[in-house]
Amino acid sequence: MPCWPIFSARRSTSLATNTASFAPSRPAAPFLTPFPPVPVRSSLVTSSLFALALLSLSSGLPTAQASGGGVKITSYGHSALLIEGGGARVLLNPFRAVGCAAGLAEPRVSADVILASSRLKDEGASVASGRLLSTPGSYKVAGLQIEGVGVPHDRVEGRRFGLSTVWRWRQGGLDFAHLGGTAGAISPSDRVLLGRPDVLVIGVGGGAKVYTGEEAAAVVRELNPRRVIPVQYLRGGRAPANCDQGGMQPFLEALGSPTVRQAGTSLSLTPPLGESTVVEVMR
Repeated sequence: MPCWPIFSARRSTSLATNTASFAPSRPAAPFLTPFPPVPVRSSLVTSSLFALALLSLSSGLPTAQASGGGVKITSYGHSALLIEGGGARVLLNPFRAVGCAAGLAEPRVSADVILASSRLKDEGASVASGRLLSTPGSYKVAGLQIEGVGVPHDRVEGRRFGLSTVWRWRQGGLDFAHLGGTAGAISPSDRVLLGRPDVLVIGVGGGAKVYTGEEAAAVVRELNPRRVIPVQYLRGGRAPANCDQGGMQPFLEALGSPTVRQAGTSLSLTPPLGESTVVEVMR
């Protein structure tokens, strides 16, 4: 069974146990430098959390869903994906058809668990059925061990859009990381805790609360995932009213010469996925 990190509670509003909150200091990342770090409340707590994370890397988390078999991923547009496998259905970022999601069919589907980047209408709307998680913490749902950590949703330390939650879990024998709704930089401690995902879901279209192509490419280079599924970008035509996102091409150009596959609306992945990074473009 692959080893799993336990996320820290940095900048989050709740711990894994949901009993306390902490705000350790956060080093600046390459593309987010103008703002001061969040003050540290307790260096002892910070050290303890990091020690727990290192312990999890060697021992792993006791979960029942680590068996292989692969997954099927269905795209509903914007950043909404349904991931089926390992005996569970996981829905990412259900949306209302507003803003950059205007004109899309809302994903009114059922899932065991819904992982939302936030409760904004375009990435955490109550349109699907299932247990909706949007706040940082440690959860066990449908046999899945799910970890969430809070990061700024924007480039001004969350002062405009608050926090976004980055999700990590294992399903169908594959490690997933969901960064589908954030523009916040990934710190060195985040990189340790995220590890190397098999599948990285990441926003690439830019705007006030989503990575630009260059920022997303920098995260991909840091995490070195085996598969990348870009989300939250303009898919041709004119942008809807009140939409500040662009296309995916700047992301692909910033990556250099990536291997790109046109997956359509459905994608099946079976471990092992190999060592090279492949960009899976879904409609």
